[in-house]
Amino acid sequence: MSSNESDKHFNERAQYFLKVLIERYIQDGQPVGSRTLARDSGLDLSPATIRNVMSDLEELGFIASPHTSAGRIPTVSGYRMFVDSMLSLQPIEQRLIDQVQHELKLPSDLGNGIVQSASRMLSDMTRMAGVVMVPKRNQEKVRQIEFVPLSNTRVLAVIVTSAGEILNRIIETSRQFERSELEQLSNYITQHYAGHDLERVRREVFEEMQTTRADMDRLMAEALTMAKQAFSETDSEPDMVVSGQTNLMDFDELAQMDRLRGLFDAFTEKQEILHLLDRCLEADGVQIYIGEESGYNTLKDCSVITAPYEVDDEVIGVLGVVGPTRMAYDKVIPIVDVTAKLLGAALKSR
Repeated sequence: MSSNESDKHFNERAQYFLKVLIERYIQDGQPVGSRTLARDSGLDLSPATIRNVMSDLEELGFIASPHTSAGRIPTVSGYRMFVDSMLSLQPIEQRLIDQVQHELKLPSDLGNGIVQSASRMLSDMTRMAGVVMVPKRNQEKVRQIEFVPLSNTRVLAVIVTSAGEILNRIIETSRQFERSELEQLSNYITQHYAGHDLERVRREVFEEMQTTRADMDRLMAEALTMAKQAFSETDSEPDMVVSGQTNLMDFDELAQMDRLRGLFDAFTEKQEILHLLDRCLEADGVQIYIGEESGYNTLKDCSVITAPYEVDDEVIGVLGVVGPTRMAYDKVIPIVDVTAKLLGAALKSR
């Protein structure tokens, strides 16, 4: 056998043993010894040969030996090799797809109600923590605006976005408007700003109001004044919805009090996880962060799997699952991917 053939044989065998070791560790969470590896691999190899392969894998940084055991566990590099090169994704069961579709179609307040449902479904299906970023409103496009008279000089502004959300604002006007006048103003603003995202609308309205134009008629001036109030930003909405944090207590590697406290603080403060989800807004498809790959010490014992969700081919948010590095990637990745697609479809239909 030539040296190249020998190297190829070694690489294939080493990768196979790494795959078997990781699958066993994901299944029961215990360090894997050479005897278990020999049994699970189904190969008729001597214990010495298997120990040599495990030694090579450890030297390459794919597995490590905990101080308390003679067995080996995967490292972040080992999981990364496994996910990138050896993983066979399991198709999500049709009954689960039907269940998610049903839950997302149930009546709820537009906006966070459907996001809450998606987060809960992710948590229930994976038995981990489900996180869903609330749609980035600044990036949502305006579809339509309606002004509805309330009483005296109070008017309800109803903004319909590309994500199917309805944003309500009560605004104070300079005078009392007839319904027909409000219809004119609604048509004017919809005609000028439909198809633009909220951030752009705010900027354009501000710029228009700063411009002194002799030809600006009364209708346009009143429309801009009302649009400024209608499209004003609000900080009262949450950025992210989390479900199932307590599921993480079921995993021994995360159940130490200091680790749990750090994780629960991260879910409460949200900043680190939101930054991670923000990075995924610009990424293409499913993203997988294993251990320290996230860049946050709090998540160094966790894996985070995310996918963006879209409306009309526009990414408006990201959802995902947070769990231990010892997660069933073959099952969790399709669940995250399909849920993102179904959430986008549900938002669009609304």
